[in-house]
Amino acid sequence: MAKPASEPIAQHVPVVAVVLAAGFGTRFDPDNPKQLVAVGGKPIVCWSIEAFEQCARVSDIVVVVNPKVRGEVESLIDEAGYAKVRVVIDGGSERVDSTAAALDTLAAAGIPDDAKILIHDAVRPFVAQSAIDGSIDALDQFKAATVAFASTDTVLLTEDLGDRKVVKSVPDRPNTYRAQTPQSFRFATIRHAYDLASADPDFHPTDDTRVVVDYLPDEPVAIVSGAETNLKITTLADIPTAERIAEQLLGRDAHGVSGVVGRGAVDPKEEARARMHALLAQAAGQMRR
Repeated sequence: MAKPASEPIAQHVPVVAVVLAAGFGTRFDPDNPKQLVAVGGKPIVCWSIEAFEQCARVSDIVVVVNPKVRGEVESLIDEAGYAKVRVVIDGGSERVDSTAAALDTLAAAGIPDDAKILIHDAVRPFVAQSAIDGSIDALDQFKAATVAFASTDTVLLTEDLGDRKVVKSVPDRPNTYRAQTPQSFRFATIRHAYDLASADPDFHPTDDTRVVVDYLPDEPVAIVSGAETNLKITTLADIPTAERIAEQLLGRDAHGVSGVVGRGAVDPKEEARARMHALLAQAAGQMRR
């Protein structure tokens, strides 16, 4: 069951979380999609959706899935009662295709250019509320931001020398960070970056920040503090660590930090889907006043 969200906070633009759950994770288990694997008794995708469901400042959630598991994900959303999930859409063969599909859906719904878009990998199930809030706040000053965690290791930049990698440079450690998600943007900014990137035949970025850095190089991308616990579950070897983090978080909940409520009498999925276009259109109308 979904945990209760706090009271809504008045905002001038929509804050939309895009949860990317379309990858099939062949490095994990090709027969067992990692988004549906339970950690701490809860599917990984549900951890990620709930993080944004609980944030009062997030107005809408779009979930992007692999068509092969769409039915299972929709059933999980139904059972948990995630009232902010407006739509579940099919993703593409690559991560950038899934982001592009979400952006197209939002554009078709008439979302305003100034809307705040938080794009999150579903396989980072333990994103902190402070990271979500920090991302939303960063977009008041910048048009792009990413959650990142300061590197505790020295990072080596390499190049090829024959069949071997060699060190090209060693950046100062205080300037090195490990990228995490959510990665956040004003809608017009990320939409424009993707429009430019789509004309590039060599366009194969692994995250959305890279799209802005490469195609809008004059647009600064703010750093929002991440955490070691914002783990990306990539292989089966990550599961024991994820279980330990889940145990810590669930233990915290058990001591009264947050509770659990059941679903109301109204089917939240049907109600949310019916309201999706109306809500986003209303937000667009407010922006034009």
